[in-house]
Amino acid sequence: MADRLVSGDSLEEDLSNDNHLRPKSFANYIGQESVKSNLTISIEAAKQRSEPIDHVLLYGPPGLGKTTLSNIISNEMGAQIKTTAGPAIERAGDMVSLLTQMQENDILFIDEIHRLNRIVEEVLYPAMEDYFVTWVVDQGLKARSMNLQLKPFTLIGATTRYGLMSAPLRDRFGSIFRLEFYNNEEMAQILERTARILEVEFEKDGIIEIAKRSRGTPRVGNRLLRRVRDFAQIKYNNFISQDVALTALDTLKIDNLGLDNTDISVLKCLIEKFEGGPVGIDTIAASINEAPETIEDVYEPYLLQLGFIDRTKRGRVATSRAYKHLEYDLDFGKTSETIQTQLDFD
Repeated sequence: MADRLVSGDSLEEDLSNDNHLRPKSFANYIGQESVKSNLTISIEAAKQRSEPIDHVLLYGPPGLGKTTLSNIISNEMGAQIKTTAGPAIERAGDMVSLLTQMQENDILFIDEIHRLNRIVEEVLYPAMEDYFVTWVVDQGLKARSMNLQLKPFTLIGATTRYGLMSAPLRDRFGSIFRLEFYNNEEMAQILERTARILEVEFEKDGIIEIAKRSRGTPRVGNRLLRRVRDFAQIKYNNFISQDVALTALDTLKIDNLGLDNTDISVLKCLIEKFEGGPVGIDTIAASINEAPETIEDVYEPYLLQLGFIDRTKRGRVATSRAYKHLEYDLDFGKTSETIQTQLDFD
């Protein structure tokens, strides 16, 4: 699962490419127009007042550009940015150390902020509101608390699991933005920019073909583009045409909607083994030898977005769109009772 080409999570191969491909300013950042517009106003207002921008929370599926936006905010503000991740901050003292090192108007970016433990999280509350932290010195009868004053700073949090954040932490962010999936036109613009940076020649139809299979996620699109570039370099004179893109993506077994073999196996499991459902998530997971959490967090969101499965009180159900996409008859393997049940769901 971790090595899926269409996974929005960062893979090892992405680490050496993401920084090179990321835009450095809003002028070069494609998509997320509402988020950009609101952030631009906030940044300009903060700069006129010579203040740090309000604390910002960015959330949404992986690979949509939360880290990129954080670095753009830093560049636009002319501020230094320090980057860390929720799981890396294990003790309250680690957080205090980070905060006391911040200079005026600096930005602290915490990725996967929902994974901060509660003790560490509580250190942030006074830091975000009043720019100070309380630190306990010594132990037992000698214990005493010290208030350490901080310089004004901005906290930018990023998370893929907004619902797992505690309400007190969420409420302390002045600006909260959800990043949406990109449409095909935006994805094509992003991939054209990437192709120019990578110095790959292309025709627009070839880029559009990759964009359609990128699941609305720039990280996935850039990864697929690099794979197609390899095909073009070895077999097609380093030129990405529509035929080259189609050949490469078919070889990689990424279909015209960006589904890979694992996505297909989930849908086929529902249709072939369980007459289209309804069936429980645990049963599906056992049938394809995956953890229920992986099915729910990794595979389902995109299938739900496409309208290929429904979540019901009785379990998961494959929709008529899934049958059509996989070229099954709507009554494939179903009893009359199952057909009536699914008609009720549809």
